[in-house]
Amino acid sequence: MQLKSDLFGTVTRVERRTGAEVTLLVQRDVRAARWWLRPLAHALSRREARALDALRAVAGVPQLRGFEGGVLTRSWLEGEPMQRARPRDPRYFRDALTLLRRLHRAGVAHNDLAKETNWLVRPDGSAGLVDFQLAVVSLRRSRLFRTLGRDDIRHLLKHKRTYCPGRLTRRELQVLATPSLINRAWMGSGKKVYTFITRRVLGWADREGAGDRKWQ
Repeated sequence: MQLKSDLFGTVTRVERRTGAEVTLLVQRDVRAARWWLRPLAHALSRREARALDALRAVAGVPQLRGFEGGVLTRSWLEGEPMQRARPRDPRYFRDALTLLRRLHRAGVAHNDLAKETNWLVRPDGSAGLVDFQLAVVSLRRSRLFRTLGRDDIRHLLKHKRTYCPGRLTRRELQVLATPSLINRAWMGSGKKVYTFITRRVLGWADREGAGDRKWQ
């Protein structure tokens, strides 16, 4: 079943059967990307594959099954995107923070967590994360990596402020009130460029290109 088709290729959910057992997988195929975007599409898929490979021991993220010939295959992660599930339980946000800390300990900063569609509320109420195309992998935990990790947490807290504002702690409010230099630069100019490209060039008319991303 095709979940998405755009200038960067296609995303499809596939079923693999082994006897009576059915395994759900997601395949991102960049071979169908427009020729002028194909190098970028390949680079983003390589980035996602590297991040998922580093997160093989972390629950709550898809598991990498393969990356070959422009096709990335990963496990299907069951759950509802945040903007549909609208989590009000503070336990969800505690679990999400724990998940982020596991990512960062594994040397991965997601780097795209402002989008609610990248957050899942799983059937058991726990947090899940998808779409690692912009993730940064760094085992040295450089200053830049630590800044990106803090921005990951800050984006989570912004979502908590939306859905569970009464449970923000004093420390969390301080983090929200002090964006990083990278974040300030993004909001000052980078986001305008991004919005122009995604809406005018790529045709995404939703919040930061999130509404057309319906896969888990």
